[in-house]
Formats: sequence, C-alpha cells, structure tokens
Amino acid sequence: MDSQRHEPDRADRRWPRRLYRQGVEPDARFTLANERTFLAWLRTSLALMAAGVAVEALAAATGGSNVLRTILALALLGAGILCSIGAFARWFATELALRTGRPLPAPRLAPVLGVGLAVVGAATCVLLLTYGV
Repeated sequence: MDSQRHEPDRADRRWPRRLYRQGVEPDARFTLANERTFLAWLRTSLALMAAGVAVEALAAATGGSNVLRTILALALLGAGILCSIGAFARWFATELALRTGRPLPAPRLAPVLGVGLAVVGAATCVLLLTYGV
C-alpha cells in the first residue's frame, strides 16, 4: 500500500479557488465568524426583499396604484440585491485578509445600508402621511 498517496490539494476542492490558493489557513474561529457575518448580511438582504414585496402587496391589497409606493418597493428590492452582493464581496475580502495576514477591510456596506434605510424610512413616512395606509 502506498503511504504517500497523492490527494488533490484542499485548495483545489473549495470554491472560490482564487481565494483558497492564497495565504495560509487561518484560525477556524475567525473563518467561522466571517461566515456568520456573511449569513447575517444575507438575512438582512432577505428582509429587505421581503419588505419590498410587502409594500407592493399592500398596494395590490388596497387596490390603489401609487408611483411613490412602487419606487419604495423597487428601492427595497434593489437594496436587498445590493446587500447580498456586498455581503459576498465583504466575505471574500475579509477571508482574503485573514489568509494573507493583512488588515481587515473597512466596512463599506453598513454605512450605505444605514443611509439607504433612512431614506426608505423617510419615504415611508411621506406615504403614510399622504395616503394613510
């Protein structure tokens, strides 16, 4: 029996290979924390998309069509899409920093999302004050 069998490199079995071929394997606790953060952003993304669908469903339930309500629904859906894309980019950049020993990247998604949600909240207030429901 050959004790030195050739197994494929672990980096070749994980996706994205471009990431896992760089640096050294970080402490599992940091990698798992990065994954938990990624999943939290995905939950936020799903909540934003659900809110967009709910706003549009509310318009259908009340029987009225409103441009501001449609814009609000599209803004929430767009924010959800951007949030999920940003979550993956953030996960990738953080994992790369962990593997290569570089400083962690600055958070870019959180401030954008915070400002975006403030605008959506203001638009919702305008809708409520103008049209009631």
